[in-house]
Amino acid sequence: MIGVTGSIAAYKTLLLTRLLVKAGAEVKLIMTPAAKDFVTPLSLSTISKNQVLTDLADNDSWANHVMLGRWADVMLIAPLSCNTLAKIANGQCDNLLLAVYLSATCPVLVAPAMDEDMWKHPSTQININKIESYGNRVIPVGKGELASGLYGEGRMAEPETILKYIENLLSHNKSLSGKKALVTAGPTYEQIDPVRFIGNHSSGKMGVAIARELAERGASVYLVLGPSSINAEIPGVEIKRVSSAEEMYEACLEKFPDSAIAVMSAAVSDYSPIHFSKEKIKKTGETISLELTKTKDILKTLGQQKKNGQVLVGFALENHQEREYAIKKLKEKKADIIVMNSLNDEGAGFGHDTNKITIFEKDGQELNYDRKAKQQVAADIVDRIVKMMYA
Repeated sequence: MIGVTGSIAAYKTLLLTRLLVKAGAEVKLIMTPAAKDFVTPLSLSTISKNQVLTDLADNDSWANHVMLGRWADVMLIAPLSCNTLAKIANGQCDNLLLAVYLSATCPVLVAPAMDEDMWKHPSTQININKIESYGNRVIPVGKGELASGLYGEGRMAEPETILKYIENLLSHNKSLSGKKALVTAGPTYEQIDPVRFIGNHSSGKMGVAIARELAERGASVYLVLGPSSINAEIPGVEIKRVSSAEEMYEACLEKFPDSAIAVMSAAVSDYSPIHFSKEKIKKTGETISLELTKTKDILKTLGQQKKNGQVLVGFALENHQEREYAIKKLKEKKADIIVMNSLNDEGAGFGHDTNKITIFEKDGQELNYDRKAKQQVAADIVDRIVKMMYA
């Protein structure tokens, strides 16, 4: 399913449709009213050999957006205009394309196209981050001559590039079918009294993105999620809500023996108060002392219990001697993979919609990645897991 919006880049959709048809795909297209100013429905229907839809209702017939949203294996919006991007980010539904998008049960790819100043505007970048947080995959824009005559970023990706993204997505879809995966995400809160706790700034975005990626590739995922406001309702993912490190530890020990994959991406508290006050601690002095004890090391425990055929992944968030600590953790915890990110890297770490990682593997491989949206980072991590499983 291809959605076409109002952009001069719509001419590329003609070329892309031809490539997809030649590759054996059945292609259906939906156009926004504005898209018809740039390319005709007749041209697209001739190439796709399918009727091009533009309206929710046409005379006495109704375009069933629910069934269209369930029909496709992949939905692509190319070009994605700035206007339609804003509508998707905010859940608007004033045309057939948006209705089908909101009904889609398949992975969604988008290929933005706009002038450089529009692309770099803060509102556009906020909207891009929002739709990525919904699980949509954004195909990076290109750099070159723009419709304005300027040279810069904002060009829609070339048809051949988009075709490769679609082929990669479809080839990954069922690679983990029948496999069970355990994922942890978010922070843990260690209670001091009924209103106070020790915690951290983890949002859970990275772990939820990994859970989504595993599920989309066919795995049955059990997500142990600490206190987080992020929406983690994903088809194929069972969620276990926990609060403390102890609760997360118990949930992981229960599920790990039957899991082929375990990804420990949660930011688990290293220490917990020894004493919990049942009543709120009153402010009676200038200082207060807390006695803390180490929490149980989930990754280390799973590493000791790991059997042949299981893949165990840990995370290392560092801001000093990052590489050395990540390699040390890989060995000491008996993990198969450690994903390292640094607080010193812009756009990495807690709360961001992007991440910049280095992957260390038990055979000595070290792979460095550029900063990407967290859903794309999740795809990179799962790629390495799949490769290790089937090596």
